[in-house]
Amino acid sequence: MAKKTLDDLTDLRGKKVLVRVDFNVPLDAAGNITNDRRIRAALPTLRKILDAGAAAIVMSHLGRPKGDPQKDAPLRMDRIAARLGELLGRSILKADEVISPTVKAAAHQLKPGGVLVLENLRFHPGEQSGDAAFAAELAQLGDVYVNDAFGTCHRKDASMVAVPAAMKGKPRVVGALVAKELDILDRLLSKPPRPFVGILGGGKVSDKIGFIKALVARVDRVLIGGAMTYTFMKALGHNVGASRLEADKLDLARELLELGKGKIELPVDHLVVTKIDAPQTARIVEGDIPADAVGVDIGPKTIAAYSEAIQSAALVVWNGPLGKFEDEPYSKGTREIARVLAESKGITIVGGGETAEAVEEFGLADKMTHVSTGGGAFLEYVEGTPFAALAEIDDK
Repeated sequence: MAKKTLDDLTDLRGKKVLVRVDFNVPLDAAGNITNDRRIRAALPTLRKILDAGAAAIVMSHLGRPKGDPQKDAPLRMDRIAARLGELLGRSILKADEVISPTVKAAAHQLKPGGVLVLENLRFHPGEQSGDAAFAAELAQLGDVYVNDAFGTCHRKDASMVAVPAAMKGKPRVVGALVAKELDILDRLLSKPPRPFVGILGGGKVSDKIGFIKALVARVDRVLIGGAMTYTFMKALGHNVGASRLEADKLDLARELLELGKGKIELPVDHLVVTKIDAPQTARIVEGDIPADAVGVDIGPKTIAAYSEAIQSAALVVWNGPLGKFEDEPYSKGTREIARVLAESKGITIVGGGETAEAVEEFGLADKMTHVSTGGGAFLEYVEGTPFAALAEIDDK
């Protein structure tokens, strides 16, 4: 059922809007932001709220705090708030806690056009436990709830489920980012244009069982890359040398290959090395991988074949890098496929996570039809998993 969006709210003037965003951005060791894509993705929603004469109370998690104040210091939201202020072009208030009388007073005093960023939600144990009392305190801060955190929609954290549940009777809608993600995915899953090609990479077959099953039921071709290649190869009786594989998942791989018979395509050649940290030993092999070699990327014949499939496709969905792209010597397969997608005349959808990081790193994100902000959420939505977070949003 279609969910209400921010556009369905006609009068926000003077309201306090509690906005759940996904500002879980990558940080360096010192806690500096290395990629602000997720902050930029929330700007349309925040600007709409502020331009309507409302105030925004922004909440997000960041990283995985361990409960050690010293070690967790880089995960405080101060740098996030500062960057958000730069992007919005206005001063931002930053709370030093998630909930407290001080936070409640700051939210109450917030004027139209004001922005208050709460401290990292995961600094409070009630967030990940879905605690109702914690959620009730957060709920008191706002007159309206907006979910604009697609990357967290598959989770049952308090800010995603218990907070909107506690705000029943008040407007509960999705923001521009989540609305766009759902629209794209719903169109993809209903009547996709043909030919429909899926590209699937990454490390483990077991991480994407449901996604692979959902994909093979809908697409015309599935192009496989990444380390999962070697599990599929081994399942078919091929030698994979010292390549990474899930030896205990060979039966599962055979089941998936049978399910996707005539659709699933494996690389025909590979870039291999004798050791991961020895790129000078790199060579191309076709067919089986020698005993002393480790597969690290798809080879040139595979790149050419996959590129041809992409160029003739009306719709391409890509999730998972096709090699060890974070190491430059082994990034060619992922980079070339990203380039071909960027030049494609078809609809191109990148399914979040490492794949989104890769196209961003290559400077090609803006040339894709859509780059999802949610890796796990993207996979689970395509699988058909119901999201409790969306169940708490008002229906149209």
